[in-house]
Amino acid sequence: MTANLSRNQQSTSKAHIKVTGSKSESNRLLILQALHPTISIENISNSDDTKTLQNALKIENGNVDIHHAGTAMRFLTAYYASLEGAQVVLTGSERMQERPIKILVDALLQLGAQIEYVNKQGFPPLKITGKNFTKSKVEIEANVSSQYISALMLIGSKLPNGLEIQLKGKITSLPYIKMTLQLLQKVGVDAGFSENIISILFKLKTEETKIAVESDWSSASYFYSIVALNKNLSVTLSNYFEESLQGDAALVEIYKELGVGTNFNATENSITLSNTSKKLPNKIEFDLNNTPDIAQTIAVTCFGLKMECHLTGLHTLKIKETDRLQALKTELEKLGANISITDNSLSLETTSAIKSNITIDTYQDHRMAMAFAPLALLVPISINNYNVVSKSYPDFWEDLEKIGINFKI
Repeated sequence: MTANLSRNQQSTSKAHIKVTGSKSESNRLLILQALHPTISIENISNSDDTKTLQNALKIENGNVDIHHAGTAMRFLTAYYASLEGAQVVLTGSERMQERPIKILVDALLQLGAQIEYVNKQGFPPLKITGKNFTKSKVEIEANVSSQYISALMLIGSKLPNGLEIQLKGKITSLPYIKMTLQLLQKVGVDAGFSENIISILFKLKTEETKIAVESDWSSASYFYSIVALNKNLSVTLSNYFEESLQGDAALVEIYKELGVGTNFNATENSITLSNTSKKLPNKIEFDLNNTPDIAQTIAVTCFGLKMECHLTGLHTLKIKETDRLQALKTELEKLGANISITDNSLSLETTSAIKSNITIDTYQDHRMAMAFAPLALLVPISINNYNVVSKSYPDFWEDLEKIGINFKI
């Protein structure tokens, strides 16, 4: 299915949007809730990934298919491995079976896990027999997906001897590790992080704890892009906090460079985005090692603003829902971009014109669909497989119409 997008010439100058709860926070809290049933969660994400994880956590024996949900694959691998008596085959989509899991499996094997590869070594599906771990120390490379590390952290609070995780080398996506740490602390778990060592103590949790999930900052990125490309629009987004657990809150500072101001309303827990009409630099450079999920949005925004940009810290993008670096290069070049990539970076040159009526392929990647959609403010554009956005933001197209982008199938 293809969506055709174009600018509504009678578009509003102000919009109010309620974005679903953070997928990252929701998925971590669901694992913690499964380990500690006295936890209750408010404003949970309505994304496909979160629903998939919720359904999977009801299963302790048999096949568990998490489809495209990478977070669920990582978190459930650790969860089932530490759940005594569990007998599952954890599998996913064809793309999921191409995404590596060996580093996490090796770390769990250090703790005494029983995990077998069903097909290809190092990749799902996994046959997991849950064990009661007695070992409490593990080493793992730090420059891998932070979800491997978070998966270990989440189960640490239920291991009888707690867990000490030694991170080796430079850490990738540090804010996501800190998010996991802070959520553990919020639910009453004694957890610390110092000198590349994460320490988590066993917690037998009996008291009731209610946690409200903040709205998703990754999803907010698309509205930052929209406001950067439309100087006459302001957008208010609900349920955002100035003191956020989410690393992608770095959008506030990043998009200052791209002409978007953020006003926090502490009373209403909202943010209002407005275009500052400032003179933009000819070139911007960002290291996105801590925030790789917003790389696509930033690259497309800079293309729309006809700015030169250089983004680094992108090495994890190659193992996401698709190879996001190659996908970005391919689709931006269709629109007239001059772009080059390495395994870790992206460089975009200034563009003189944007081609119209181009159809963007999404590669089963929700962020490809949403990152390119704001360009409809500048030229008519089409998005293939548009409903892939339900992975993280099911209401995206409906919300896009509220800010002046026509949506037709």
